[in-house]
Amino acid sequence: MNRLILLISFFIATTSCGHGQPENKSQIIPGAYQLADYLPLLKDKNVALVVNHTSMVGPSHLVDTLLSLNVNLKKVFAPEHGFRGDADAGETVKSGVDVQTKLSIISLYGDNKKPTAKQLAGIDVVVFDIQDVGTRFYTYISTMHYMMEACAESNKPMIILDRPNPNGMYVDGPVLKPAYQSFVGMHPIPVLHGLTVGELAKMINGEGWLNNKIKCGITIIPVENYNHKNQYSLPVKPSPNLPNDLSIKMYPSLCLFEGTVISVGRGTYQPFQQIGHPDFKDLPHVFTPESIEGMAKNPRYENQKCYGIDFHQTDFGGGFSLAYLLDFYQKYEEKDFFNSYFDKLAGTDELRKQITNGLSEEDIREGWAGELNSYKVLRRKYLLYEDFE
Repeated sequence: MNRLILLISFFIATTSCGHGQPENKSQIIPGAYQLADYLPLLKDKNVALVVNHTSMVGPSHLVDTLLSLNVNLKKVFAPEHGFRGDADAGETVKSGVDVQTKLSIISLYGDNKKPTAKQLAGIDVVVFDIQDVGTRFYTYISTMHYMMEACAESNKPMIILDRPNPNGMYVDGPVLKPAYQSFVGMHPIPVLHGLTVGELAKMINGEGWLNNKIKCGITIIPVENYNHKNQYSLPVKPSPNLPNDLSIKMYPSLCLFEGTVISVGRGTYQPFQQIGHPDFKDLPHVFTPESIEGMAKNPRYENQKCYGIDFHQTDFGGGFSLAYLLDFYQKYEEKDFFNSYFDKLAGTDELRKQITNGLSEEDIREGWAGELNSYKVLRRKYLLYEDFE
């Protein structure tokens, strides 16, 4: 055990987890790396993990790390995209047995989003370790919510190994209305919520958002040397269609296009780095979506040329912008620009109505400013790290 911990400590000391950090800043160290802080909590316990391909401890997956330390792992719960992260968005994630470890894999996507009491039977503690990207509609936090709820109902403690939020320096967008709660929006928070998963778990508990306001017994292993001012480059792509820093930066603004007729580049190797439509032939950038296994099996406008914008050629600084959505809405001449998914992603029907009524981005932002400011006050209660303000 000591040998592995030393190996991981050496890896931390000789590699960079947080790219772009000033040289005089200390290394950012995710919670999963801090074995000495949570291994005692797993000793002689039957352990279940909620993990995926991002759950790395240096060069080793958390599953392999804990097995090598003789932790009694019983099963793995897998979120959207699967345990190995090779399933397309919305694709069925199958339960079964992991070939490499022989562990039982239980899908928490599709019809079984919340673990049953039977699935948690015999488990003493659940460990959650998944890299999030800080947006309300990214479903890993919905999986965390349902696992917290299931653990609370079965009186199981939960350990959350926290990781940095690559969009954690922003709080912006409309706040979700309860009527639009879904798996792509479980909580009354803005599009960019400015929290790590550990901070959000504290908020979920503190605000009574679990069923019947029950609370989950959580222990958070925080990230060392992280704050919400940090720029953080993810060492592992969080999902198949967020392959790099630019896609993660653009995702909060471009995901709303999934509720429209516009392609976000699924079916190419640059998803969420370009947008387009077959009719916008006056725009200079061209891409053609194709079926790509593990990324987009049936992409919108498959084998059709789309014309639009390449965000490699822009200077978008990050955060949440409506500029591209408003621009493309105005370019599109038909009335079917939005589909029913848009309101779920936006967390409200107000944004769609404001756009169709011709409001400017400034006017739209003024409409959600009050709720956003109230959320910012609420958020401060649950912060574990220094804020950007």
